[in-house]
Amino acid sequence: MVKGLSQEILEAMAHVKARNDFEYKQTGKKKTYFIETYGCQMNEHDSEKISWLLENMGYELTDNKEDSDFIIYNTCLVRENAELKVYGQLGALKDLKRRKPELILAVCGCMMQREEARNVILSKYKHVDIIFGTSNIHKLPQLINRFNQTNETVVDVVEDNKEIIDDIEVLEANRKYSFKAFVNIMYGCNNFCSYCIVPYTRGRERSREPKNIIREIEELAAKGYKEVTLLGQNVNSYGKTLDYDFSFAKLLEEVNKIDGIERIRFMTSHPKDLSDELIMAMAKLDKVCEHLHLPVQSGSNRILKAMNRKYTKEDYLLLIEKLRKAVPDIAISTDIIVGFPGETEEDFNETLDLVEKVRYDSAFTFLYSIREGTRAAKMEEQVPDEIKHERFQRLLDVLYPIFYENNLKYKDRVVEVLVEEVSKNNEKVLSGRSRTGKLIHFEGDKDLIGKLIDVKITTVKTFTLEGHII
Repeated sequence: MVKGLSQEILEAMAHVKARNDFEYKQTGKKKTYFIETYGCQMNEHDSEKISWLLENMGYELTDNKEDSDFIIYNTCLVRENAELKVYGQLGALKDLKRRKPELILAVCGCMMQREEARNVILSKYKHVDIIFGTSNIHKLPQLINRFNQTNETVVDVVEDNKEIIDDIEVLEANRKYSFKAFVNIMYGCNNFCSYCIVPYTRGRERSREPKNIIREIEELAAKGYKEVTLLGQNVNSYGKTLDYDFSFAKLLEEVNKIDGIERIRFMTSHPKDLSDELIMAMAKLDKVCEHLHLPVQSGSNRILKAMNRKYTKEDYLLLIEKLRKAVPDIAISTDIIVGFPGETEEDFNETLDLVEKVRYDSAFTFLYSIREGTRAAKMEEQVPDEIKHERFQRLLDVLYPIFYENNLKYKDRVVEVLVEEVSKNNEKVLSGRSRTGKLIHFEGDKDLIGKLIDVKITTVKTFTLEGHII
């Protein structure tokens, strides 16, 4: 279960577990942990690994922060709002730490890869006990053991992360679901979009060995998992750091052969690297879902150049045309930034025009916010907030009717749904997703969770569909 971890890490795990087990015998109460995750799916998967490590050291998960013995924040640095939330949460914990001095407080993730953010924590939030980055999750047992021995703040961040993939991937994970899973296929990013901090926090691009990815997915299939989502900052460039020719399309072909896996998803795709080979793979491979998340960010060629995106509006629209010709029922989602420095009314109208041409099924929309350390942060002509908000609303006014019109195509259709969970609002209602990523609600027994079933769509809404089991 822990093969591949170094002897030092295994010994640290044993020390921490022995300490926790001893306290359990003394008090009759198990040590508990609380984990808060910000950001993308890669952070979610990192938290699954952290959870596995903690539970192998005698901790139990709790949703009660006030009662926990170990609190960890897995942070994001992409948007300023996420960073500010972390600082706010840490500030609110000062009193809890004062009342419970034995509480261990840790902060990890992308924020901690940035020296400025680490310095803020170290100077203003001195009640934080452990700080580590995205590339040394596997060392958490050593960090806890060191803190237990010294009671001094432990900081461990890997700046040069070229050799960390294998160490991280030997970890098991406490996966949120027993039927669908995230699988990292690569780390880092080489694109250096002018607004994005990710290459500076997760490092340069590195692809995992295909055999290791395949082995991980085969193990998931043997445990009954039906769906995998392959993760990378830019999955389309997978394989470029390998010593031999092995593309992302080839990886999809290999995953498609694995018995037991019935659905394959992936994200995120960069338009500049979306090849004809990949489009054809999506068309011919039966397990690859008919959904693609293809961030466009802007419809203005001038702004796309300033963003360092390396494609034009026309390039993007040609890709959409190819995709829809190869996969007629494909659902396409995107990311759009409003108010990038220098964005004019004409630039914004180009974005609205692109949205109307593409007709997205869903979109993540963002107001541009300055991220220190990026080239865009130094750009002049920052767009005033009131203009950003006004344009943002106009964008939603165009997007939402398109979402609804796209969903109308599902009325009275029977679609395959992977049942995921019981509705939070009605215990008689289940939720799941179609192959195209549509969220569908229907009445059913919770025993159906994890199964693929057919649902006939009876009600269409802007963001969800409703139906009944066939």
